[in-house]
Amino acid sequence: MPFAEKIRTAARQRARRAATTLVHRGWQWVQEAGSVSAERPGRLRFGAIGDGTRLTFPLGSVFNEQWIHLGPFCIIGEGVSMSAGFLPGLDLGPEPVIRIGGGCVIGRDSHIVGHHSITFGDDVWTGPGVYITDENHSYDDPDLPIGKQWPRNEAVSVGSGSWIGTGAVILPGATIGRNVVVAANSVVRGVVPDHSVVAGAPARVVRRYPRGGLAAADADGRAQAHPAGDHP
Repeated sequence: MPFAEKIRTAARQRARRAATTLVHRGWQWVQEAGSVSAERPGRLRFGAIGDGTRLTFPLGSVFNEQWIHLGPFCIIGEGVSMSAGFLPGLDLGPEPVIRIGGGCVIGRDSHIVGHHSITFGDDVWTGPGVYITDENHSYDDPDLPIGKQWPRNEAVSVGSGSWIGTGAVILPGATIGRNVVVAANSVVRGVVPDHSVVAGAPARVVRRYPRGGLAAADADGRAQAHPAGDHP
């Protein structure tokens, strides 16, 4: 390769590296500038947002945030959608619809869709792509399109210290206890006891950690105790 061509090739490579670095630094600046916190809420007016809590940019869909309360030191990942009510601009009453405790981490691209009551305790973590809602359409009339049937609301709660795996769906009426693991892609409804692991669609208890020992559920979802240290 002629010397002049080598010079031009090297210059193009340096220019591409410089452009890549510039784009990455620019995007880092945009993410920092676009993130939401108590000190820098931007256009959002949450009912409460604790110290140290940050919503990572780019945000998902967030509306009626006046009825969303976020505790301190939470991390809300990129693309997380949080909504209260059907449409922006509604008056949803005096009480918050979504309450997130302190120290919670919501994985990117997750959805928290509240109409009645969704409550997280402290230190609840989720993987990406989790869907949590307290409302579902009824199916009272088999001849009417389901989307046109009146929805039903049931409160959802997630106990402190729980982990919800990637792609899990938490349905209306779910009451998840403390320090529960919800396996990836599970569909949860009903009551989940403290210190248990649930998996499947619908999710069932596959393991429990009672005080003083470990328990593994049988095929019917009923817990069977094992002595401490004798893990299955």
